[in-house]
Formats: sequence, structure tokens, C-alpha cells
Amino acid sequence: MNSLFTRLSLALLLIMVMVGGGFLLVEQWSTRQYHEELTQRLNGSIAMYVTGQTTLIEEGVVNREELERLAEQAMVINPSVEVYLLDPGGRILGHGLPPESVLTNRVDLAPVKTLVDGSAKLPLYGSDPRNPDREKVFSAFPVLDGESLQGYLYVVLGGRQYDELAGSIRGSYVRKTSMGAIAALIIGGFLAGLLVFGLLTRRLGRLTHSVQAFSDSGFDPATEFAHDPAISPEQAGRGDEISRLDAVFRAMAHKIHDQFVALQENDRLRRELISNVSHDLRTPLATMHGYVDTLLLKNDELDAGERARYLQVTRKHTRRLGALIGDLFELSKLDSGSMPLSLETFPLRELLHDVVQDFELEARRRRIELTLEGESDQALVHADIALVQRVLENLIRNALDYTPEGGHITLDLSARPDQIAVAVSDTGCGIPEDQIGSIFERFYCSDKGQQSSDKSTGLGLAIVKRILDLHGSRITVSSAVNEGTRFEFSLPAAKAA
Repeated sequence: MNSLFTRLSLALLLIMVMVGGGFLLVEQWSTRQYHEELTQRLNGSIAMYVTGQTTLIEEGVVNREELERLAEQAMVINPSVEVYLLDPGGRILGHGLPPESVLTNRVDLAPVKTLVDGSAKLPLYGSDPRNPDREKVFSAFPVLDGESLQGYLYVVLGGRQYDELAGSIRGSYVRKTSMGAIAALIIGGFLAGLLVFGLLTRRLGRLTHSVQAFSDSGFDPATEFAHDPAISPEQAGRGDEISRLDAVFRAMAHKIHDQFVALQENDRLRRELISNVSHDLRTPLATMHGYVDTLLLKNDELDAGERARYLQVTRKHTRRLGALIGDLFELSKLDSGSMPLSLETFPLRELLHDVVQDFELEARRRRIELTLEGESDQALVHADIALVQRVLENLIRNALDYTPEGGHITLDLSARPDQIAVAVSDTGCGIPEDQIGSIFERFYCSDKGQQSSDKSTGLGLAIVKRILDLHGSRITVSSAVNEGTRFEFSLPAAKAA
């Protein structure tokens, strides 16, 4: 009873019964109207013929014998008629019927005058003296004495005998045939509707099954749609509402699946982040805690040089801790999407020149040569200048950490179709081939760095990759152990942005 098919079927059955019943009523009414109009047109002149046979009122006196004789003749010719003689006011002066069968002594003259004037729209109904609650079609003609109006001859064309005969044949073959035909139409229409509803609800049933299977599968659309052909937006637009609903659900299922996978990945990263953070924060905190405890417990036994050394070690770890927290905060904002890109057009070579100047003193202190190459002086890119600067800083800082004294770090700028490529290469220790795929993971640190254990948070390259992902760029790495490493990425040129 709660299924859509059952409800639609019951609604259809109700509609078909109502339509069939309405059709039967309209058919009966129209048939009656047709018959009564035909009767009135065929017998409209009967009152005139009867009146022309004799004088019914002479000098105000009713000739009752002639009236009864003419009424009897008319009823013999047509048993359904009833003849009445009216005065000019509509009062019944005489008739040929049993007196007790006539229940009123007056007839409404308004329809009589309308019919006599010839302006009536047939069928026209008048009073029935033997049944005051009903109106009947009639024939009427004025009764004159010379030029003087003496009254009207009023003939009811469907009298009591007509009513009795109509009632007796109400269940006739014609009536039964009409009702049988209507019943057959109702049943046929209902069965056709059931077939149509079955076809429609079957598609809805399949869609419901797909939704249930999608939910039970853990939001994996492949389990339900792996063998179904894909529906393009154009094909879905040409289909009906159920086809469009199916296409929208399929698209929604894949989107939900992608979001569910993303949530699972974010949850995995969150767990991994918590594990890594707890490990990386614990080391500097433990070191700081140990040195602070030593200062508190042995402050009087330590000389000024030892106290200064302990404080310097503690400060170094606080700086590392601050850098780690800052990188974690930045990476979390990049992952959450709360750091929208502020795209603008700027000359990339000028940005590289500024970054090189920022690191020039540190490179000189480490006796590393830092140079900028490339001839694309007017290379304009469309990107977020602050984030691109962060990428360059992280790559240069990473190169400085893994390049020994006397080494070289080179920044190279080159133009490509619709893109500007940037390469950061060094002559450092290089990366083993089996570790290249891991360098962009969070908290990954190589043990070959010159100062990695002191300053590196293990998040610099992860931040680089995430920033370039937001720009739709891919960073590549090529490296050889004890020869050096080269990082390369590209940004969209301003004319192609």
C-alpha cells in the first residue's frame, strides 16, 4: 500500500471511475436534452392543430365537451401528451384528465409566452400540473375569440405515462450496453495505466536499488555502475525526468565517492601528522627540558661559559620548534584551502633576482656559489607572487643544506610555449634513486644534509609541492648521488593565463 505503484494505481482507478461516471451522467443528460428538443420540435404545432379544430372558449364560456374530446383524441394519437386549457392569467380552466391527478391549478405563463412569441431556444421547459416539482417540454398556442385573447391551449409533451414508460425501460438493452461500454473503457484504461506505471516505476525501482547498493557499498559507485554505460549530459538532457534523475545521481555518487576518499585521505594524513608531530616536537622539547633542568639544578656549579652554551642550545631548539610550528600551520592552511591564491602578473626574473640576493650572504658564508642564469628578462607569469617566493626560498634553502663547501647552486629561467620554466640545481650529495619518491612526504629528512638535523623541519618540500599543486604545476626531480640534484617546475605565462 505504501509503494508508489500501488498509490498510482489506486489514483488511476479513482480517476477512471470518476471520468466514467461523469461521462455516463453527461451522456444521459445530453441524450435527454436531444430527445426532449426533438420531441418539442416534432410536436411543437400540436397545440395549434388542436385549437384549430373547434372553438374552445366562446364569449368567456369553456366548451368542456369539445375540450375533453380533443384531449382524448390527442392522447390516443400520442399517449405521452396531456392537454390543458388556460385562461390569460395561467389558471387551468379544463383538461381531459382525472381531477384528482392534477395537483395544481395554475401554470407559469412566462415560458408559454416565450414559445408563442417564437423567440424560444429549444428545448424550453414549462410547468407540469401533475408533477409540480418537475418541468416538461410543452406545446402551446393562444385561444382566440375573434381578435380577443381568451387563453392558451397548453400541451405537456412528456406526461406521467411517458415518465412511467421511461422508468420501465431504464434498464433496457441500450442502457446496459452503454454502461457495459463505459465499464469496459474504465477497465481497459486502468489496465493500460497499470502497464505504463509498471514501466515507469520499474525504472524508479532500479534507481532505488542503485541508491541502496551505493549506500551499502560504502559509497563506492563502481560496485553498482561498473557495468553500466556512462550517460553524457547531452544524453541525459534528451531523456525524461527519470533519466535525468539517474544521470544526476550517478554524477552525485561519483562526487560523493571522491569526497569520501578525500576525507579518508585527510584522516590518514591527520593521523600521520599527529604521529609525526608528536615525534618531532618531542625531541626539541625533551632537549630544552633537559638543559633547563640542568640550569636549575646545577646553576651554582656551572661557570658563565657553560651556562651560555646551555642557553644557546636551548635557544636553537626553540627556534627549530618555532619553525616547525610555523611550517605545520602553513601546510595545514594549504591543505584546507583556507589560503586562496592571489593571482597577479609579474616578471619572474626580478623575483628570482630578489630571492638570490636574500640568500647571497648565507651562501657566501658557507662558501657556496649562488648564481642566476637564463635570458628571459621580460618573462611575465600569472601566479601568486608570495607563494612562488616561498617555493623558491624552500628550494634554495634545501640546496644550501645539502651542498658542501665549494659547491654551486644555479637558478635557471627558460621560456617555453605558454609557460616559464624554473630550475634549481646544486652540486650536492644527491638523492638515492630509491628515495626520490619520498622527498615530498611530510617530515622526510635525509641524513646527508650538512645542517638538516639542526634546522630542517622536513616540511619544506611538502609545502613546495602543495603550492605548485594549487597553481596546477608539477615539480620534477633528477638526481645522482655525489653529483647533485635538479628541481624543475613551470608557471603559466601571462599571455596564456
